[in-house]
Amino acid sequence: MSCSGEKSETPPNIVFILADDLGYADLSSYGSSFINTPYLDQMAEQGVKLTSYYAAQPVCSASRAAILTGSYPNRIGIHNAWGPKWESGINYDELTLAEMLKNNGYKTGIFGKWHLGSVEKYFPTKQGFDEFYGILYSNDMWRFHPEYPDAFPEDLLLYQNETPIQELIDQSDLTKNITDESIKFIEENKNNPFFLYVPHPQPHVPLFASSDFNGKTGEGLYADVITEIDYSVGRIIEALEKNNLSDNTIIVFTSDNGPWLSYGDHAGSSGIYREGKGTTWEGGVRVPCIIKYPKKLNHRVIDEPVMGIDWLPTFANITNSQMSENKIDGKNIWPLLSGNTDKTPHEKLLFYYRVNELHSIRMGDWKMQFPRKYRSLNGRDGGKDGMPVKYEMNPVDANELYNLINDPEEKINVYNKYPKIAKQIEDLADNARFELGDRLTGAEGAENREIGK
Repeated sequence: MSCSGEKSETPPNIVFILADDLGYADLSSYGSSFINTPYLDQMAEQGVKLTSYYAAQPVCSASRAAILTGSYPNRIGIHNAWGPKWESGINYDELTLAEMLKNNGYKTGIFGKWHLGSVEKYFPTKQGFDEFYGILYSNDMWRFHPEYPDAFPEDLLLYQNETPIQELIDQSDLTKNITDESIKFIEENKNNPFFLYVPHPQPHVPLFASSDFNGKTGEGLYADVITEIDYSVGRIIEALEKNNLSDNTIIVFTSDNGPWLSYGDHAGSSGIYREGKGTTWEGGVRVPCIIKYPKKLNHRVIDEPVMGIDWLPTFANITNSQMSENKIDGKNIWPLLSGNTDKTPHEKLLFYYRVNELHSIRMGDWKMQFPRKYRSLNGRDGGKDGMPVKYEMNPVDANELYNLINDPEEKINVYNKYPKIAKQIEDLADNARFELGDRLTGAEGAENREIGK
């Protein structure tokens, strides 16, 4: 099956749903034994389920920048998670996914968490979105933070386009309201192609569920929150079906990074994978990803490694949209999704973190971890009821090599056993450092671009 790109075809709508801090094993279709997600499970049964899909970085702002630009976030100067006073954004010289599709006649809307600029010149409506309803940064950046309330004196404001419409004190209805606004956008744009981006603030802490879902599962608040997100997906699918749009709409569901393990019973699970958010071990970057597109995609499970950087070039191919001349890092994964190939287009995937630190590289079945320190609970339980425990810092003292097929948990360092493989990845690392830099080794990077200031 292929995407022919014939202009006579009606361009597909695109719905991109992004959960916040949802772990690999938080859906029943990805192994959860106590969270039931029937709508997402049905998507996985009918569409494409990716089992080696990666967030570009294990942190909010950076991973979102990758989705919207097709670039490693450090290539375009974006690192970490931005606070309310952050005055930078995606440089206007970059072409965002929303701008690309808008240039091709799409209506574009974002309903949820932006986290790519909290000053007006970098609002979503300045970066290709016709409509915005939601919050500008993470939902814990408010005066009720459990550890650092004085760090966020600003109000957490709910925006409609560029206008704040209320201070959020109780976030219980936010998932429901975001879904309502998303459905309204679908109904208002049913007669033209649209790009609907739904980056839910949940299940990032603090956790909130509406009265219809709070306590519903009997498995704790985290399970209630995921159940409500699943129901939100079901409502969006129902709205598409009601308006006869389902067949020609691409729906993607994924997460921005792995679970925030220090929050314990208010955090998700990375399943068998090591560590979580804030690390480039598998648990921090490998997340669920499901794609439904009835008109073009049959059901399949794909275990080839792909990343958030791949959406922009893939959607450009499917919609016949014009990309920027800027160099990007993503690849068109349509041939893989559609079954025309069974191989990823990537020779390697780079995992940077913090401020331009190269922490890991995946090449085929292999992954190398480079020297640095990383955070871990070291076997301890996380916190309870919304109060986290402190991480400890562990060192990686020398290059470590893991075979992710034989050892997906990254427990057995085989660096000395496979010197040729190790050398191949180390050469890739040297090339990456020359091109994009690496603060850990002092490499500057020859091809980094300016952040928007």
